[in-house]
Amino acid sequence: MRKIINIFIGAALIVGAILGANAIIKSNTKQRPKADKVIKTVFIETVENKTITISIPASGILVAKNRLELYSEVQGIFQSSARDFKAGQAYRSGETLLRINASEYYASVQAAKSEFYNLVTSLMPDLRLDYPEAFPVWQRYLTTIDVNKSTPPLPEITSDNVNYFITGRGVFTSYYNIKNLEQRLGKYGISAPFNGVVTEALVTKGTLIRQGQKLGEFIDTSVFEVELAIEKEYSDLLKLGENVALTTLEGDQSYIGTVSRVNERIDQATQTIKVFVEVKGENLKEGMYLEALLQAKSEPNAIEISRKLLVDETQLFIVRDSILDVVEVQPVHFSSKTVVVKGVPNGTHILSKPIPGAYAGMLVKEFKETATDSLVKPE
Repeated sequence: MRKIINIFIGAALIVGAILGANAIIKSNTKQRPKADKVIKTVFIETVENKTITISIPASGILVAKNRLELYSEVQGIFQSSARDFKAGQAYRSGETLLRINASEYYASVQAAKSEFYNLVTSLMPDLRLDYPEAFPVWQRYLTTIDVNKSTPPLPEITSDNVNYFITGRGVFTSYYNIKNLEQRLGKYGISAPFNGVVTEALVTKGTLIRQGQKLGEFIDTSVFEVELAIEKEYSDLLKLGENVALTTLEGDQSYIGTVSRVNERIDQATQTIKVFVEVKGENLKEGMYLEALLQAKSEPNAIEISRKLLVDETQLFIVRDSILDVVEVQPVHFSSKTVVVKGVPNGTHILSKPIPGAYAGMLVKEFKETATDSLVKPE
């Protein structure tokens, strides 16, 4: 009996311990609170289709329209210049940029002029006797010859006999040889054809200059050109004489240019057409980058939105009864930050700012701006 009682008591203790443990476990179990469903607040805007002007950005480097690369056609010592021939030095039109010592060559030209004068003088007795009608003409011509000045043009010859006589004496050959020498003598000096600035100086006074050597570069700083590359489908946008608005990369300065030239050939590599815009203004420097915003065309019944709002390039999130939905749209033109799309009915509510993790069927709440919370953004 004692064993049976002990067994019964032990079993009762085990069962009681198990029940007590279960009770303790159940008493420590905390009931999870029901999670509140988060409804994101979104910015929306109401679609109002209108005519959108599509602008095409283009940029180019500013270069001087009038540029003179200086090369020597003769040889000699760099003798003088109207000013210091150095980069950044300004010259006025007509001033001497470079003058090469031409003393030796000048002496040979003067000798040729003296020989020509003696040749014409030797003709006068024969002209007086054989061709008296031509004598006064050549007499007046002889008085106009000055060896210190350019040789004057030969008088007009109306008689064939006089022409044969003059030609046989070698007058024409001598005259044109002198004109050739005079032309070459003029190449010993280079004058500024316009007001401008030396941008590159490769020689200094006393330098031995050789024929064909580059001496420097001279540009006109009053007129510049910028080369713009336009896509071929917009090649008809810019016509000669049309005004173009140009701005610097920083956007702090703006200028109005005029289309001066249009290249009719399409660049095979980029499929673009080069358009040259002439521009004038203060603070313009060669090498500057300028941007142009060209008015391409007008697209009716369209809206312009941020590119971040597009889904897969052809879809757009809209809000219907506080639920996100996706509609198909037709992109018309992409720019760096915006896109022009068509196919969204008027009055449709679309997102004005993208939502991370958005999906069709997502429950949202439209943000309604008031006077007190206009400066507060929803989370």
